[in-house]
Amino acid sequence: MARRSRRKRSGAHSRTESVTAPYIKRQLPFFDPLNEEQLEKIDAQVDWLLENIGLAFRDDPEAVRIWKKAGVKMVGDKVFADARWVREQVARAPSQFTQLARNPKRSVVIGGSNQVFAPIYGAPFVRDLEGGRRYGTIKDLENFVKLTYMHPYLHHSGLVITEPTDIPVSKRHFDMVYAHMTLSDKPHLGAITEKSRAQDSVDMAEILHGTQTMDNNVVIMANVNTNSPLLIDRVVSEAIQVYSSRGQAIVVTPFILTGAMGPVSTAAAVAQAMAEAMICCAFAQLVRPGAPFVMGNFLSSMSLKSGAPTFGMPEPVISNYVIGQMARRVGLPLRCGGSLTASKIEDAQAAYESADSMHSTVLAGSNYTLHAAGWLEGGLSTGYEKLIMDADRLGSYQKILNGLDMDDDQFARDAYAEVEPGGHFLGSAHTLRHYQTAFYDAGLSDSENVESWEEKGGTDMRKRAYDKWNTMLNNYEQPPMDPATKEALDSYIAKRKEELPDAWY
Repeated sequence: MARRSRRKRSGAHSRTESVTAPYIKRQLPFFDPLNEEQLEKIDAQVDWLLENIGLAFRDDPEAVRIWKKAGVKMVGDKVFADARWVREQVARAPSQFTQLARNPKRSVVIGGSNQVFAPIYGAPFVRDLEGGRRYGTIKDLENFVKLTYMHPYLHHSGLVITEPTDIPVSKRHFDMVYAHMTLSDKPHLGAITEKSRAQDSVDMAEILHGTQTMDNNVVIMANVNTNSPLLIDRVVSEAIQVYSSRGQAIVVTPFILTGAMGPVSTAAAVAQAMAEAMICCAFAQLVRPGAPFVMGNFLSSMSLKSGAPTFGMPEPVISNYVIGQMARRVGLPLRCGGSLTASKIEDAQAAYESADSMHSTVLAGSNYTLHAAGWLEGGLSTGYEKLIMDADRLGSYQKILNGLDMDDDQFARDAYAEVEPGGHFLGSAHTLRHYQTAFYDAGLSDSENVESWEEKGGTDMRKRAYDKWNTMLNNYEQPPMDPATKEALDSYIAKRKEELPDAWY
């Protein structure tokens, strides 16, 4: 991707710069660690779970009615589905689809060899270098939406970058979705925590994009977690009904801490994740054949001494590689976690754990990577500095995923004709043609000599990231929106909020 000169890049990213590269078109081959015999063993375990153990759809009579209408065997609220039939339903979902953004230049393609990065999701706390750790507010959420909008290596703004805990739970979904729709023009997610909130999100998306556009395109996605092990609660089944029935994309993610919500065996946990996601995909196809569906994956190891989740460990890294191969095997787009860490601040632990986790996610071929930037404290905190530091590294992954450029000019034959043995290539015509784009320039890294670093204040990366996000927010410019559309959104939200009492839990 073309890079700006150092002088031109010294401030925050401009609106023009942030339009660059709406998503990654991967050129690097996938890393597939399993052979056919191993894949078949996992398939057999998935089929055994579907047919013999069953998965419960709890507290949702409509979901039970849909399953019974399809003729699927049920015992109470547990579904025992023929594995071949489940795989036939999964095959009805598209392997790739486009989510339209308000700004068409920012639309993203989910699936295939495409990869999309989005920030952390769901943290109730925020942290920054000056203010420390505190509960997130709507102001924090708005700041994170702005930063995500401005950063070229974050392609999708997600939804709950932090929980705005200063707004009642019953109404905060309006403010979150509205912030993403008005402060950014990148694609985003909708709410899922209660059926009416999911419906509000879909209704707001219809106002933003128009009925005809929504009838024929994906304009909003939603991410929901199964209640592992083997439980699909009403939050999941109702979200599927709302989004899938309208032709919008649903991401269903089994959240499995191996040893707690799944066996300590990584192979068993992967098979369980596949079974949980596939039964939800089959359900989505019963709601609406051909409904777009993203198979999520969030497998984490845990400390068997304390019960605390651990991140960046070898077992989750391996599970990322395997789940990527399995997702391509069943033909579904894949969602994984990203720059994960249990560290409380942006320290060496955070760097190592996040790097290992994100690198495996990238190589695994995650089509939609949630938590790609900002994750701290096992997902309990969103770090301002961490968001900027992670996003800076996402640019290097984008460079890696572009693969090796094999264009004829990359072999630099004219430079060899120009440079004598023992000479240097710094002044050659080939270098001058490529010096701005040849190498990824990590904006937050300091590669100067120690004297230059000390003259600039001897700052570490946390301080440089702190300065960066403050500068970005100072230079933020809101993307334009049609006044009539904004008025319609304002009117819808005002009316719905009047209908709902304040509720804080």
